Amino acid sequence: MLSNTVKRSFVTPITSTTGVALNTTCKLSSIAKTSTTKRLINTAIKSNESKPIKSKIQFQQNQKLTTAAAVAPQEKEEEDYENAFIGMTGGEILHEMLKRHNVKHVFGYPGGAILPIMDAIYETDQFEFVLPRHEQGAGHMAEGYARASGNVGVAIVTSGPGATNIITPLQDAYSDGIPMVVFSGQVPNASIGTDAFQEADVVGISRACTKWNCMVKDIRELPRRINEAFHIATSGRPGPVLIDLPKDVTAGVLKKPINGMQVSIPSIRSLNQPVPNQKAIHSIERAAKLINNAKRPVIYAGAGLLNHPDGPKILNELVEKSNIPVTTTLQGLGVYDEEKPLALHMLGMHGSVYANLAIQKADVILALGVRFDDRVTGKVSEFAPKAKEAALEKRGAVVGDVTENLELMLPMIKKNKRTEWVNTVINWKKKYPFTYKKSEPGKPMKPQEVIEELNRQLKDKKDDVIISTGVGQHQMWAAQYFRWRKPRSIVSSGGLGTMGFGLPSCIGAKVAKPEKTVIDIDGDSSLSMTMMELATAGQYQIGVKILLLNNSYQGMVKQWQDLFYNFRHSGTKMTNPDFVKVAEAMRLKGLRCTDKKDLPAKIKEFLETDKPVLLDVTIDENEHVLPMVPAGKALHEMELGSQTIDEEDLNM
Repeated sequence: MLSNTVKRSFVTPITSTTGVALNTTCKLSSIAKTSTTKRLINTAIKSNESKPIKSKIQFQQNQKLTTAAAVAPQEKEEEDYENAFIGMTGGEILHEMLKRHNVKHVFGYPGGAILPIMDAIYETDQFEFVLPRHEQGAGHMAEGYARASGNVGVAIVTSGPGATNIITPLQDAYSDGIPMVVFSGQVPNASIGTDAFQEADVVGISRACTKWNCMVKDIRELPRRINEAFHIATSGRPGPVLIDLPKDVTAGVLKKPINGMQVSIPSIRSLNQPVPNQKAIHSIERAAKLINNAKRPVIYAGAGLLNHPDGPKILNELVEKSNIPVTTTLQGLGVYDEEKPLALHMLGMHGSVYANLAIQKADVILALGVRFDDRVTGKVSEFAPKAKEAALEKRGAVVGDVTENLELMLPMIKKNKRTEWVNTVINWKKKYPFTYKKSEPGKPMKPQEVIEELNRQLKDKKDDVIISTGVGQHQMWAAQYFRWRKPRSIVSSGGLGTMGFGLPSCIGAKVAKPEKTVIDIDGDSSLSMTMMELATAGQYQIGVKILLLNNSYQGMVKQWQDLFYNFRHSGTKMTNPDFVKVAEAMRLKGLRCTDKKDLPAKIKEFLETDKPVLLDVTIDENEHVLPMVPAGKALHEMELGSQTIDEEDLNM
């Protein structure tokens, strides 16, 4: 059963590669070969003085709707489409269509090819426009917005370098299944193919990193293409789309009615949510039987559960009934409350010892809204060997909408205490916690101590906290030592691993959820890649908080050089600026902490600051992220430092 809200869902049998489940979503470039998607829209700047982002969101998503339904255009008669846009420029039509799709925030950077759009949205009261310092920042802000809210992130950029600068965010969103619509400017139709100033084949360049893309060649196509863009971005496995807009299309005026039938697209449910047939029900029954008979089952949950508002709720009901331990992906952190006894925390290369052991000993793995990537499986031939035996017998395997399938399956699941398996897992949690050696007086702090202190001070506020991260060691320490209790509380680059993601995505998340405390846990190398976006936070006084773990190295690369290249630190030492002074120059509050005894007070001040703030914390440059599954090793072959795993636990 394929729906507009699924990422992936299946019951293990695990194969020797990535699993029994089929990919439930296909690339949609074949739907409309005539076009290649572009970017979303700028909202105008009304004066030289930038206004702060409003503290209240004008539009609140109905939590009972799916993501796709939340962005569906307002119901209009076909005649409205036929006549509504006569006399409008392409830029004005775009503005009107964004209104119909309930867009409330747009991230973008102006340029010559999109001036007709910028002029059309001048003094708009429909949405806020956030001006970044680089188009990559615009893309990551749109990503952060989408990840935090579940709504489509919208960006608009100009032609040529403006468009190519947003390719990395498009690939990042594509890798993690994030709904995003990007509008890019293009040279006029008559100039395409002439190597005109700031011309680039954006449709060709972005084809591999979007679900769908198109170039709008005629102004009459514009409403339909925008409807298609939002539909495709939110259907099936969510993802980015791009619409390329030649300047003569956005500057031109529509003079004739549009055929309303050509604007409408089939309903999302009719395309993607077929009524379960008997074959699907039979598959669910077989899967339920497999789970009921399992002695050592594990639930492996991911961000696909977030694509339906009831996903985490149904997961909790399943766990309470079945007593199956739960491990998650990086993106799935928070989908199940980590303070609960059956929470195993994150799985994989830097996952918990007990999650990795549980997967290796599991006889059934219930995989919900996930994929089996290399950072999770380790050595594939030795991944989950007991569960793999079920795969060879072709048992289980349900493909479709993860939440709808779980709802159908839940009544079939028998109550089961699973006392022996639960006790084993709880014992592993006690024996093999995340651990590290505390810092000594007068020595640099351990990064784990910083995350633990942040977690302590936010312990009773997890409902109102979103954490973004850059990419590197700090990302893994945040995943390990912060306790994730709520869905959509983490905003992090998973599949692509994009350094520089943390700050702009934090800004996007704060714009989406201004009522929440939004913190970027970042590293000095990662932050440096997009550091100019501090100026964006300062300009609009977007109240982000940047917790900088500063070790003056590209820490994760250095760790690999330590472990596998005999401490030969080639190209990884950083000579950093004074981050506090940089923050202050960009209208943020700057704080610094170099001594552990000052850490609680500094984090308290950091959290209580009611404006954008950066806290620069000096940490031990030699600290490693552990556990670590080295490349080519199985999940149970973890590097643990001074910790060791008992033979009886490896051989059970």
